[in-house]
Amino acid sequence: MGFLRIRTTVDERPGRLASLAAALAARGGNILGLSVQSDADGTVDEFVADIPAGPEAVREALESAGGRRVQVVEATAHELTDEPTRALLLASRLRTSPWRLPELLGELLRADDARWIYGDAVSDLPDPTQLVVPVAPRRAVRLRRSELAFTLTEAARAASFARLAQPPVEQGNGERTVKVSDGVEVCVRPLTSIYREAVRDLHDRCSPETRRFRYFTSMPALPPRMFDRLCDRSRGHSLVAGHDGRVVAMAHLMFTPDPGIAEMAILVEDRWQGRGLGSALARMLVGAARDLGYAEVKATMLSDNARMRRLLASLGATLCYTEDPGVVEGRLPVGVLTTSA
Repeated sequence: MGFLRIRTTVDERPGRLASLAAALAARGGNILGLSVQSDADGTVDEFVADIPAGPEAVREALESAGGRRVQVVEATAHELTDEPTRALLLASRLRTSPWRLPELLGELLRADDARWIYGDAVSDLPDPTQLVVPVAPRRAVRLRRSELAFTLTEAARAASFARLAQPPVEQGNGERTVKVSDGVEVCVRPLTSIYREAVRDLHDRCSPETRRFRYFTSMPALPPRMFDRLCDRSRGHSLVAGHDGRVVAMAHLMFTPDPGIAEMAILVEDRWQGRGLGSALARMLVGAARDLGYAEVKATMLSDNARMRRLLASLGATLCYTEDPGVVEGRLPVGVLTTSA
C-alpha cells in the first residue's frame, strides 16, 4: 500500500464527488485527505489516499467515474498534516521572517522551486505549472511545480499568504524619533519633494570628502533627476533626518535588478558623524528591507571609507573587495540584524 496525491477536474453535478470516492474505494483506497478547489474550467477535487492500486489503475478508475485531467503522484505521510493547521504554522513563520517568503510559499503549495523575480509587471503565464505571485510593483515570487498544475484557488491562497509579508500601512506621516549618543533627538521622516531645498543645503554643508564617500565623487549638488528618483517609492525607500529645521542626514534603500537584494547608502553631515545617527538609519533601512520581503541588503563603498566599513561590520555584514581594488562591498542578510532602533 502507498500514499498517493490524486487530482481530477470534474463538472459541478450532484453526486460527482461520491462517484469519485466510490471509484477509489473499489480499488481498495482509503481517503485520508480531501480538498475541493475552483479552477478556470471546473472544480478540482484533490485526494490524499492510502491505496494499493498503482497510479495508472487509479487514473482509469477516476476517468470512468467522470474525472477529467486526472493526475496521480506519489505522496508521503508528511502530507497528511491537517491543511489549515499547516497553513497557520507557515503564516506564523512568515510573520517573524518575511524575507523567507519564497521558501514558505513553496512549502505552502508544495512547489518544486520558488524564487524571487524582478522586472516589469508580469502577466498571467501560459504554463499552468508556473505561478507568479506579485509582491511589489516590480517584484514577484515565481513558483514551479512540474507534476501538478496550479489552480485558481491556490493562486488566491498564495496572494493572501504574500500579503502577510507586506509592511503595515504607515500611520500619520511615518515620523520617528532617534536619540543619538549625546542625547540629542533627531526626527526621521520619509523623503518627499518638500525637502528639495533642505537636501540641497545639506549637500552644501557636507565636506567634499563626505560627498565623495557617498557618491564616489565630490558632487557639489544632487542633480534634480537623482533627487526625484530617490523620492520615487516604486524605486526604493528613502529617509531624511532633521534637527532644528535642517536636514542633517539622508538614507536610501534602493531596489536593485538582483531579486531579493536591496542596496543602501547613507549621507550624514560632518558634524553629526560619529554620534550613532548613521547606525540608526542603517537599522531602519534593514528593517524596511525585511518588511518588504528582501533577503539581503548590500552596500558599495570606497575602500578608504573607514567609518562606513566599521558601521557595516558592527551590523554583522560580510565585507569583500570587488573587481575594482578601490571599492568594497558589504552584504548583510536581513535576518542577522535585530532592528530595534
